[in-house]
Amino acid sequence: MKILKYSFGLLATALILLSSCRDSVEPNVPYSTFDNGAYLRTVASTSTTFNFFNLAASKFALTLEAVDKEDGATVETVEIRVRHRRLIPGVGLKYTPATDVLVKTLQASDFGPNDDTRFLRAAFEISSAEAIAAVGLTPADIAGGDVFEFRLVLNDKFGRVFSTNNVTTNVAGAPFYASPFQYNVSVICPSDLAGTFDFTATDQKSEYGTCPGNTYTGKTTWTKVGTSTRYLISDGTFGLYGCQGDTYKGDVGINDACGVLSINGVDQYSSPYSMKFISVTPELLTFSVTNGYGDFMIVKVKSNAGKPWPSTLR
Repeated sequence: MKILKYSFGLLATALILLSSCRDSVEPNVPYSTFDNGAYLRTVASTSTTFNFFNLAASKFALTLEAVDKEDGATVETVEIRVRHRRLIPGVGLKYTPATDVLVKTLQASDFGPNDDTRFLRAAFEISSAEAIAAVGLTPADIAGGDVFEFRLVLNDKFGRVFSTNNVTTNVAGAPFYASPFQYNVSVICPSDLAGTFDFTATDQKSEYGTCPGNTYTGKTTWTKVGTSTRYLISDGTFGLYGCQGDTYKGDVGINDACGVLSINGVDQYSSPYSMKFISVTPELLTFSVTNGYGDFMIVKVKSNAGKPWPSTLR
């Protein structure tokens, strides 16, 4: 009983002390003496890719919100800097130029009020032509898969500078702040070759037999693999195996690498496939197909109504 009373007494004393400590602390934190920073919240990403097939109309466009203790009024300028990046297989990343260069500057007057928040906002656009010229290249130098690294540098009226070198991980990556200060704009090659098409395979050659007249006419379905630019083909032999009394099975697919077509994959006999591009018109895509057994054919695939074959295929 003495032990219980003693323990209860210690517990009561501890609670009183904790309560006293809590009540005695005044929330008198001198916030006014803190050095408040600033950041640029990404409100809208209007365009963050360059279309390789239409560089002339491509642009990088953002809407930014300046967040600081004066609701954005401390912003003096925002420098928009850029450099070009390319991955060279077997070598690594190549940057042009080595350090980013200025392509545009936003002034304080470019930031204005909006109807959604109390912070000032600014919207800007940088065409691909401006970015390419800024890094000392020409459109002919650009390839699919290239990246333009845009970096923002915020200068405020107190002489402070905020950019990628002093932004915290939370501010850069958290959805609330959305202020990375750097945006990677990729040069993409849109590809839309999925669908079911009428085709004719002619000039068939195979030691295992061919279709009557060495020709087969049917339908082929190309199914896009995820978000890639690879399309699985419903029949990689384009009817040839069926004429031989067999059934095609495999993962043969067409790859679209910025318009350069190729075929890879194997059938159920582990036979690899390859192709050679011949020609393209809005109505007809023509190429030859060869597999590991020496089977050969020329395939002519018709486009569907309202969806011509891209002239960039090769």
